[in-house]
Amino acid sequence: MILAQNIRYLRKKKNLTQEQLARKLGLNRPAIGAYEEGRAEPRLKTLQALAHFFEVSLDQLVNEDLETGTATEPTSMPLRILSVTIDSQTGRETIPLVPVKAAAGYLNGYGDIDYVESLPQFQMPFPELGAERSYRIFQTRGDSMLPVPHGAYVIGRFTEDWQQIKNGRCYVLVTLSEGVVYKRVYKHLKKPGVLVLHSDNPAYSPYEVPLKDVREIWEATGFTSFQLPRENEQTMSMQQLTSAFLELKKEIGEMKSTSQN
Repeated sequence: MILAQNIRYLRKKKNLTQEQLARKLGLNRPAIGAYEEGRAEPRLKTLQALAHFFEVSLDQLVNEDLETGTATEPTSMPLRILSVTIDSQTGRETIPLVPVKAAAGYLNGYGDIDYVESLPQFQMPFPELGAERSYRIFQTRGDSMLPVPHGAYVIGRFTEDWQQIKNGRCYVLVTLSEGVVYKRVYKHLKKPGVLVLHSDNPAYSPYEVPLKDVREIWEATGFTSFQLPRENEQTMSMQQLTSAFLELKKEIGEMKSTSQN
């Protein structure tokens, strides 16, 4: 609620109505009302506009009670403006690709527009990717998220606020301690400000990551892989499952026969 209180306080300090502030920022009045009542949260671009208009930093706007001058204990990722790239011909936002070999460099350069522009850029033709959202493609490594194989390309949609995380969904996280990782994410039930990362491969144990360690979160919306299934691979798997079922059925029958005797 600090953000909501700050927007209301700063607006009144400038002697503006919600309608007047909305016009100055190119928004509608109901949006300002929703922000001030805590019913909705501004997107990062709107936060940037608010901070610029009121001449405060994003950190102050989100984490400091500007009316009393007291700071709050942050329980989320530090807010920042996402560095995006635009195609000069179409005017549309492009989708940068972060291959495995660039993952280490991305941890240091994710906020540098020059670095982001140096990455391979694409525009995806899929209608499922809405034009109003920012996307990034990350190449996976290892077998911790099988059946998504090593080397697959995961399409991530930018998540502005960690509270938007849906438990059990897959995300690409950019973290200080682990680098760029692709995991199934859960909010810790007993530790506010902590995420629990799970691998789909049971050979890997879950581990915790504090939000202060997280720099970006991208919700996985799909993936592309160039590792096609081997011939008869699915058939063999079904044969093994059928064989195991018949063996179990046989053992149950023998157990019933023994008990009756």
